[in-house]
Amino acid sequence: MSDKRRNQGRVGPKPLNPVRLEELALAYVARFATTQAKLRLYLQRKLRERGWDGEGAPAIDGLVGRYAEQGYVNDAAWAKMKAGSLLRRGYGARRVGEALGQAGVGDDLRAEERPGVGDQRRAALVLARRRRFGPFAVQRGDSAVDPKARDKQLSAMLRAGHPLDIARRIVESDDVDALEEWSESEFGDD
Repeated sequence: MSDKRRNQGRVGPKPLNPVRLEELALAYVARFATTQAKLRLYLQRKLRERGWDGEGAPAIDGLVGRYAEQGYVNDAAWAKMKAGSLLRRGYGARRVGEALGQAGVGDDLRAEERPGVGDQRRAALVLARRRRFGPFAVQRGDSAVDPKARDKQLSAMLRAGHPLDIARRIVESDDVDALEEWSESEFGDD
């Protein structure tokens, strides 16, 4: 049976009206922790896909604002959660800031969630452990580190958003205990 004959009786989803738009928004915030910007983009996409059947223009901004007032959408809480999650996974301050910016978090909230020196060091160590960089690498016989491998490790840490000085300190180190102590100090020697 051809696709044309199979889909003849089917009708696409109904265009949105104020009630359906509200239902979509509520279902989205119930399922996902989100920001105001992400909710707005979601609703705009749904309107493009399904069309509008209500009177006047859809009140997306009013709906998003009302959900923010009611606490269904909280940019500050989302930014704190996302920043903490990325740091625990080993990402650096630059990548954290980029992720928050892409989600529509304002500059003021991004500045609030900027990790401190100790947080950045701990996140870099998480990445180094996970990817076996620096002193966490499995050494095979010779203790000298291959310069190409070292450069690749530095590049990976930089792509993950870590500053060069922190990445170098970890990749060029051979003492795990010293790195642990250094990561816990806020104003240790660099």
